[in-house]
Amino acid sequence: MERVGDLVCGVGESPVWDAVDAAWYWVDIPARRVWRMDGSSGALRHWDTSEMVACVAPKASGGLIAGMESGLFSLELGDARQAGETRLSGAEGLGPGLRFNDGRCDRQGRFWAGTMFMDMAAARAVGRLFRYEAGAGISAPVVSELLTQNGLAFSPDSRVMYLSDSHPQRRLVWAFDYDAETGVPSNRRLFADLNQHVGRPDGAAVDADGCYWICANDAGCLLRFTPEGRLDRRVDVPMLKPAMCAFGGDDLRTLLVTSIPSGKPEDADWGGAVVTLRPGVQGVAEVRFNG
Repeated sequence: MERVGDLVCGVGESPVWDAVDAAWYWVDIPARRVWRMDGSSGALRHWDTSEMVACVAPKASGGLIAGMESGLFSLELGDARQAGETRLSGAEGLGPGLRFNDGRCDRQGRFWAGTMFMDMAAARAVGRLFRYEAGAGISAPVVSELLTQNGLAFSPDSRVMYLSDSHPQRRLVWAFDYDAETGVPSNRRLFADLNQHVGRPDGAAVDADGCYWICANDAGCLLRFTPEGRLDRRVDVPMLKPAMCAFGGDDLRTLLVTSIPSGKPEDADWGGAVVTLRPGVQGVAEVRFNG
């Protein structure tokens, strides 16, 4: 396991490997910042944004699509320190105290992202999940009444969509049948109940075997569930609050994990760190947003 420099994120989230750029991207939400790490040299650089950016995905045309506080944006990452921003869409129910949270593209290049109420202590189930397509725009809420939307992922064959609610009162992961042609999920069912395991289900990734890797926030580990929902592996990490993981690198066998500082003494050295590790399995290539 290797640490990415001496970087400490306030809330490190949304890592993604872009094979075209041969680079990793992720965000630091409260810092309003997008990070990039070159896959060959390890060189780091960042861009600032005008509001909190919570999730990103590479675009086919270059740059990123991002879920932020007031809506979805196109980000252009040029030579300037500040990212160029073009607002693409708002979202139903998005307003004061809310922002987008976890998001990614499905394997057809549609962008999916959900909203949450930022004051988690209020436990307001006003979060919603949306689909965004160029031309069609943003959908009506596809899933509603979420406390802390998280854990979006798609099976390698596009037949299953995963979604979690990482709020302490939920700690659940659901699976849906997914119609790849229409982008419509159905048949929602419980996939994993982390009340029966450890931690809270934060960001996720899927490997080439179709297994679902979830960051067990507050538990200092990653959990891998088989497609049948059986826990078959635990990987400990030095950060108490891992936030999201992503497969990447030239062979898709490197796992990059972001994290959040817990404020606890035992987490002082590693909280907020970004690390890479080689878990011995291969991931699935991410698809760029096709807008």
